[in-house]
Order: sequence, then structure tokens, then C-alpha cells
Amino acid sequence: ILETRRLPGSGAGPSPDRMFIGSEGTLGVISRAWMRLQPRPKFRTGASVRFQSFFGAARALHAIAQAGLYPSNCRILDAQEAFNTGAADGSVAIMVLGFESGDHSPDAWMARALECCADHGGTPEAAKAGDANLEGAAGIWRNAFIRMPYAREFLTPAGLINDTFETAITWDRFESNHDKVKAATERSIFEATGLKGEVTCRVTHVYPDGPAPYFSFHALGRHGALLEQWQAIKNAASDALIEAGGTITHHHAVGRDHRPWYDRQRPGLFAAALRAAKRELDPQGMLNPGVLIDP
Repeated sequence: ILETRRLPGSGAGPSPDRMFIGSEGTLGVISRAWMRLQPRPKFRTGASVRFQSFFGAARALHAIAQAGLYPSNCRILDAQEAFNTGAADGSVAIMVLGFESGDHSPDAWMARALECCADHGGTPEAAKAGDANLEGAAGIWRNAFIRMPYAREFLTPAGLINDTFETAITWDRFESNHDKVKAATERSIFEATGLKGEVTCRVTHVYPDGPAPYFSFHALGRHGALLEQWQAIKNAASDALIEAGGTITHHHAVGRDHRPWYDRQRPGLFAAALRAAKRELDPQGMLNPGVLIDP
């Protein structure tokens, strides 16, 4: 049993907190944790912005991130995803934008973010106070997003293959990464099923140095072969993520599905260091065996 110090931050060597949190249960079980809290937001504002292209929306997103603005909600949907969810007619990409504060009105932040959008061809709906993400294009997309996991319960028995995967990439490589991953996934759908499928993309997280693209794919499979067809598509998409310079996962974690590509992404010497930590902390190899490293 060990306990790390309760600190707001520390520069004293590698962080044991991050080591255990990122170990996916292979180095120990977290039994108690201190959580960082902040006042519940009292002030909210939200808006949806339309763009003629997905990459135009991405350039606006880049500007917002570089401007030092920190939206509580900032996503972009490509035209097909916006259409599938009913948020738009299929001709435009959509940005969902929100700011909130427990201390003061975030209207000035929203105004500057909308200026960034206008600079890159965005046409906003009027910003609204309160939880505006429940209304308009943002609200329509949100409702569809919440329902999707339930919809899968009847789509899969009907023979439809639906899944998602996500990555992160620097801004200078985003467009190339997106195009290569989308093309590889579309190609693998046809090879696996003999039919054209659909691949859509949204950006779910944003940083000053890059976005986290989140892809969805939909294909008509064959009963009795759905798992094998899904695996072939998943393998091709994962290969493309790594080959195009991204990470195998931004927030879904490695688990077992992503392990082969994590092995390619992770430096070899780091793998050796992780195995040494595993031997010290879990000498019998009982904790989540086969995840991240071999026993």
C-alpha cells in the first residue's frame, strides 16, 4: 500500500499519480483519491456556428485554442455527421461552442471566439445565455449523441457494423492525418463487406498544439461474419492512425483491442521500464494481465 502526497502540482521527478492513473490497472488498484473541485458554473453561454468546410471549422478551432480561450464545450462535426444527427442538411460543418463560469459572465469569451469563427468563414447562430447546447443544432446533435449507444442495440442485430475510434495529432498534420485515415477506413469497409460504407469525423477535444479527431464508421455486414468484418475494418483504421502520425487512442485507452498498435507507438526502452515497474509492484502478474505489457 502506498499513498502519494496531496499537492496541487509538483516538479519532484516523474509523477506517481500519473503513473498509476495511466497504468490501466496493471500496477495497482486506486482505493482512494483526492479530487480537484471548483465552483459549479452559474453563468453559461452557447452557440452553434456553420462552416462551408470541415477544415475551415478546424482552422477556426485552431484560432480559438491559440487565443487562450478555454471553452467548456468546443466540438466540430463534419457535414455528414451533422446530417446524420439532424443538426444540418449535409452541406455544412457545424461547430458547437460553449463557455461557463462560476464567477462572472463569459459573454466576452464567447464574443472573441465568434470573431475567430467569422475570420475563418463561420456563420453563427445568435449566442444564448444558459445551457444553449440544449437548443438549435447543438441540442439536436447532443440528443442524437446520447441516443446512439442505445440505437446500436438494434442496429447490430440488423447486420449493421458501427464503431468509433479516436486519436490526437498536431495541427500541421491534422488534414493529412484525417484524409489518410478516412480513406483507409473507407477502403477497408469495401474490402471486408463488398459494399461502400460511411466514415464521419468530429473533433471532440482541442489543445493549442492540436485537435483530437473522433471517427465513426457504418457498414452493412453479413450475419455470421460481423465480428471478423469489424476486426478487419478496425485493424486497417488503427494501422492508418499510427502510420499517419497519430496516437492509437486519445481518451478511450489501450485495453486489449489497441494493444498491438500501442506496442508500435510506445518507445522500446519505455516498455522495458514499464515491465520493471510491473515486476516490482505486481510480481505475480495478477493485475489486468496482458494490458499495456506482457506478463
